[in-house]
Amino acid sequence: MKSIVSMILAAIGIGALILFGTRFINPVPNEEGNVLHVYNWGEYIDPELLAQFEEETGIRVIYETFDSNEAMKVKVDQGGTNYDVVFPSEYMVEKMVAEDMLLPLDHEQIPNMKNIGDNFLDQPFDPGNTYSLPYFWGTVGVLFHPETTEGLDFSDWDTLWDARLENDILMVDGAREVMGVGLASLGYSQNETDMDALRQAEEKLEALGPNIRGIVGDEIAAMMEVNEAKAAVVWSGMAQDIMWENEALDFTVPEGGSNLWFDTMVIPKTAQNVEGAHQFMNFLLDAENGAQNTEWVGYATPNEAAYQLLDEEVRQDERFYPRPEQQEELEVYRNLGPEMISKYNELFLKFKMTLE
Repeated sequence: MKSIVSMILAAIGIGALILFGTRFINPVPNEEGNVLHVYNWGEYIDPELLAQFEEETGIRVIYETFDSNEAMKVKVDQGGTNYDVVFPSEYMVEKMVAEDMLLPLDHEQIPNMKNIGDNFLDQPFDPGNTYSLPYFWGTVGVLFHPETTEGLDFSDWDTLWDARLENDILMVDGAREVMGVGLASLGYSQNETDMDALRQAEEKLEALGPNIRGIVGDEIAAMMEVNEAKAAVVWSGMAQDIMWENEALDFTVPEGGSNLWFDTMVIPKTAQNVEGAHQFMNFLLDAENGAQNTEWVGYATPNEAAYQLLDEEVRQDERFYPRPEQQEELEVYRNLGPEMISKYNELFLKFKMTLE
């Protein structure tokens, strides 16, 4: 049981997160091995679970947040803080492995790994889950207003080019996501490397220009909540968050291909508390803890045991838990290498410049 002083310190730490964007859970100096440094996306874990982990293990959690895979990698690489558990997306796992930045996981120390659904294991970016375990997953699709887009069928990517959507589409500010729309609409892979195919995708995106209201970041949420646009290309998790605020919205993943993304748990080579890192992963993969975390975060869980504890309405929602046959049309982003990623970024920038 925590002392009153520790509880006050925890409250102060949570307040600091709200003010400064980084939360430290009980940032009190401790003996080596009794502290766990965790680096995760913002608002991506139930704070009550952090407190519960501390109580159950006696390990103090120092918790920090990042807002992009690239920013996370730079900080881990620089080594200013020796993070013990980090939560990169799938393509970044592949990149970090290639640069020898991660420790292999000891699966025997993570018995709750058995709770993960088989279809979420052994992905191409990390065969055998040697270095990573899935944390949350989702898709890229279209968030839309059914009332203002009546007669439009967003199960087809080509619907985005309909003249009735002039100046009424928002898109997330991501090269892979936006280029992926152009590629999928032409029947190409989300990991396409043929330059002719990529140029065709960019040219088709230019034709979409008149319908684009903006390529933006977090502003999408506020704009869609107040009906400032009729449709938006977004990640499924973002769509669900927005739909909680505006129940009139709907979401779908068009047929013909899209992205299947994973956020994962890994242990950097610079970790100081490897045993504690394994304990933390195993704790989050517990069925009840996983269900609690899923309800708080709102994203889709790969934890089959946790999934079974969710409300039936959530489990049956194919917009966010697509059927296995639907998942077969989806592709996980691969690390295409710096040269090819540069090509994607160049074509994406070219497209954005046509919108000015």
